[in-house]
This record gives sequence, structure tokens and C-alpha cells, in this order.
Amino acid sequence: MQKVYLCLCFFLLMLRGGSAQEIQAIKNKTAYPFLLKDGPQGDNEGYVLEEENELSQQEKESQDSFEAEKKPVFVFLHGRSLSGTNLNRVKRYGVLYAIEKGQEVPGIIVAPQSRGGWDPDKVMEVVDYVIAHFNADPDRIYICGMSMGGYGTMDVAGKYPERVAAAVAICGGGSSQYAANLTQVPIWLHHGTADRAVPISESRKIMKAIKKANPDANVRLNVIKGGTHGSVERLFHDDAIYNWMLKFRKKQRS
Repeated sequence: MQKVYLCLCFFLLMLRGGSAQEIQAIKNKTAYPFLLKDGPQGDNEGYVLEEENELSQQEKESQDSFEAEKKPVFVFLHGRSLSGTNLNRVKRYGVLYAIEKGQEVPGIIVAPQSRGGWDPDKVMEVVDYVIAHFNADPDRIYICGMSMGGYGTMDVAGKYPERVAAAVAICGGGSSQYAANLTQVPIWLHHGTADRAVPISESRKIMKAIKKANPDANVRLNVIKGGTHGSVERLFHDDAIYNWMLKFRKKQRS
């Protein structure tokens, strides 16, 4: 009987883990509809729940800590070509596309869709919804975007520097009006030298404005020699940008 109970618990745990990997379409809850993928916990992934009477006190505390730990949130902002009303378009490139191709991203991935341009208030409304309804860590909100989404990333981080733990903007740019605020957010810019749609000068200009506001600001530019507007999408298929963002949290928990 005990073996049957343990097998049932293991089956339910696996079922819950599998369903957590499904991409959910969330509409009519926020101004921007969005896709959400509730990914693995991270280092604790694979922790198997044992029968309670076989756990030591230390193991129980470890299990409680695992279940209570909140997940980082990665918000991906798409470029103009994915704008519209077909929400599945946001999987055509970026974080969700990279995951479908095998990239592992620990945490909750959120991909809203706009009909053109990004409103920081509406993006943050999506973030607030995710925090309220999922096991999301408000101290680890990461914004990343490409092209128009790169500009959107800088606008969201610039308007809400107290909320964004780190930001990655790829082949985009930014508004100098947010330069002072952007000094409060770790930022990693990426741009190809052969980009004909959005010239690399756009990333250089916003970086210069941020450094002018504070020479010690944590902002850097990765110049990709020969990189085109489309080829830099490969950055989403590598651990580097995710690992870099995960080094930061907005405030340390006591």
C-alpha cells in the first residue's frame, strides 16, 4: 500500500511539473494579451517529494523552502513585425522560440503582444498580473527585447527602475529622457555592426546618455561584428544573457 501511495505521489508530481511547462495564452486580463510559460525552478529542479513520515526535520525545512521559493520573471518584448492580434506570432523569435528549440530558461517567461509600440505602464500591468497569480519573485523582474522591443525594454526600465532588476536590449535604442533613471538598472546592450534597420548608433547614443548621467552606471554594449538586424536573434539561444540577468535582484531579502 505504501508503494502504491508513493507511486501515486510521484505520478501527480510529474503531472504537475509537466503541466507547468505548457504555454498559456492569457487574454482580456490586462491591456496586452500575453503568452506565459511557467518554467523550472532552477537549481532545485528534480527535487522529489518523499513520504512525509520518512523526512527528517531538516529535509522538511528544505522542502518547505523549495515550495515557497519564488521564480524569476523574464519579460520578452517583440519587434514591430510580430505586432497584431495573433498572439502565437510572439513565438516566432525571441525567448519562447529559443525554448522551443531547446534553450533552458529557469523561471517564468512572459511574452506580451502589442499592436505597435510599447507602453511601459501596460507592460508593468502584465508584470503585476503575473506576480499576483503566479509564484513570481517581484525582486527578480527581467526585461529583454529586440528591435522595437529593445526600445520598449529601455522605456520600461527607464520608467520603472525601482521594479526592474536587469535589462537586455538587442538591436534597439532608447530615449535620453530616461537616461538618469536607467543608471539605476544594470543594462546589457547588443547590436550588430551590419544592422541596416536600426543602426548601431542608436545603442551607442543611449549608452552615452546613461554614462553622461552617471559615469559609474552598470551599462555595457556588446558590438557584434557583422551582425545584422536578424542574426542577433541567436543571443536568445545562448545561456549568456539569462545568466547575466540572474546575477541581479532588486533588493536583497533579509
